[in-house]
Amino acid sequence: MDSAAAVVAQPDELHDAAATALLPEVLLRPQPPCDWRLPYGWHPSQFGELRLPAGPGPFPVVVGIHGGWWRAAHGLETHAHLCAALTRLGYATWNIEYRRVGEAGGGWPGTLQDVGAALDYLAVIAAEFNLDLARVVPVGFSAGGQLALWAAARAAFAAGHPLHEATPLPVSAAVALAGAVDLARCAELQLSKGIVAAFLGGDPAAVPERFAAASPAQLPIAVPHTLVHGSADSSVPVEISQRYHAAATARGAACELVVLPGVEHFDLIDPLSPAWPAVARAIHDRLGPPATS
Repeated sequence: MDSAAAVVAQPDELHDAAATALLPEVLLRPQPPCDWRLPYGWHPSQFGELRLPAGPGPFPVVVGIHGGWWRAAHGLETHAHLCAALTRLGYATWNIEYRRVGEAGGGWPGTLQDVGAALDYLAVIAAEFNLDLARVVPVGFSAGGQLALWAAARAAFAAGHPLHEATPLPVSAAVALAGAVDLARCAELQLSKGIVAAFLGGDPAAVPERFAAASPAQLPIAVPHTLVHGSADSSVPVEISQRYHAAATARGAACELVVLPGVEHFDLIDPLSPAWPAVARAIHDRLGPPATS
């Protein structure tokens, strides 16, 4: 759950009843159940929630990556309504949790390593749940948008790099919803009380190599990817996606930008919002039809 500065309480206030009342309505609804909760690692935060649609499959997979500015105060429950809605549309959804800032191993590089491990775990369970590994698309919201596009560039890391994986599971595309896809710009704007520096352990001048390895704006993303952003977003300004898109298309990347007029931050993960048809269409365009023919 990413906190909109003008609307949502800061993390240390979230246990206060008055602050909770300010949360977006989508985050106050009862949680939709998952079909399976599966660990992909040893840490309590290394697990995912798998939802499967009706039918025999094989099922294309949305890897859901929640936001929350990488803070331990916010978890995958904020992404649950989006994942449940996509499962109703016929997609398997793997809503992942990961170590975050404020818990052991969170931040650099553990958060990124966990996202990679959760993605690779799909290969372990694919046969049991009839998952279509040729059609796997990470869909991330806010800070999760950074993680979704980062996941699409994992093959770029050479042996010896802390983020290297010899055989990373490939993704066919990626989608960032109100994504924090340019970490240097997010740090410059001091978004969410300067959380980027806490996430990466310093500012761009202090740890430039970490920004180069974590920020989608500095990574070679070879697969098609889509940015969806509301023009009225007060948590991650729409300029973040606009700047990224301009630079990506200038270097020939297959990147699409969808700006939704008047749409706010949390509208993008709310299946009951007017923005939802555009979000679902963007995901469908990258993932394809729910079932193979």
